[in-house]
Amino acid sequence: MTSTARQGLTRQGFLGAALAASVGGVAHAQAAEMHRRPIPASGETLPVIGLGTWRGFDVGTKPAERAPLREVVATLLAKGGRVIDSSPMYGRAEAVTGDLVKDASPRERPFLATKVWTTGHEAGIAQMTRSLQLLHTERLDLMQIHNLLDWRVHLPTLREWKAQGRIRYLGISHYTESAYDAVEAVLNAERLDVLQINYALDDRAAEERLLPLAADKGVAVLVNRPFGGGGLLRRLAPTPLPDYAAEIGCTSWAEILLKFVVSHPAVTCAIPGTADPGHMAVNLRAGTGPLPDEPLRRRMAATLPL
Repeated sequence: MTSTARQGLTRQGFLGAALAASVGGVAHAQAAEMHRRPIPASGETLPVIGLGTWRGFDVGTKPAERAPLREVVATLLAKGGRVIDSSPMYGRAEAVTGDLVKDASPRERPFLATKVWTTGHEAGIAQMTRSLQLLHTERLDLMQIHNLLDWRVHLPTLREWKAQGRIRYLGISHYTESAYDAVEAVLNAERLDVLQINYALDDRAAEERLLPLAADKGVAVLVNRPFGGGGLLRRLAPTPLPDYAAEIGCTSWAEILLKFVVSHPAVTCAIPGTADPGHMAVNLRAGTGPLPDEPLRRRMAATLPL
């Protein structure tokens, strides 16, 4: 792979993609197929809708607790999703995720992502080793430094693990705008494969610098909190859908919010959390069919009812 190809979605490519999305009104795809986006570091593509495990997967071992989560994972994989994101910060979520996916067929194997969330070199190694055990794998798809905690210590370890084949990709994560300056500094200073960041229709600060910078650096973007903060989805639920909903194939606010996120050309995959199989199915529908073009994205942002 050439160095140009390795850079993936450069700033020129980012702007070109945004322009292409605006040509002809709305970008279309076959309704039954999930949109996919490349990880610039390799060219591997991922479905644009995945699954976050915060809160929802922090349960015990009782069948009644696990049954709906098993269905959530089965729905994700059956309908073309792959990415499942977790963290040691999420209580028992890693262990639950590992138990639910360990028997998946090779064809349906999920893309497993988790994080290191501790301080110190040895503590980081111990925690990551434990994560692999809990997830029942010897090779993790993505390891991220959670909230940049002790990132200068952990990043060399992640590079070693990637060279050894213990992880496939490495990255950083955060979920709050107050950390954006630090995130930007790391993106500028280090070569990373993935950035996980918060981004939503009511939380668009990442558009200003981080998403264009990730595109310029050839860094894939996972989006956490795509439904925004402060109960946005609950507040919108009783509100009639806007007139553009049918234009982009949406029958719910959840689909509208997710389509806004994944229509940004720098975004690789959104990872909304859910423990409800029905919600998982709705979320996955947002990864198919027409996506908003740039004029519609601006209109969505300007007319969001709050």
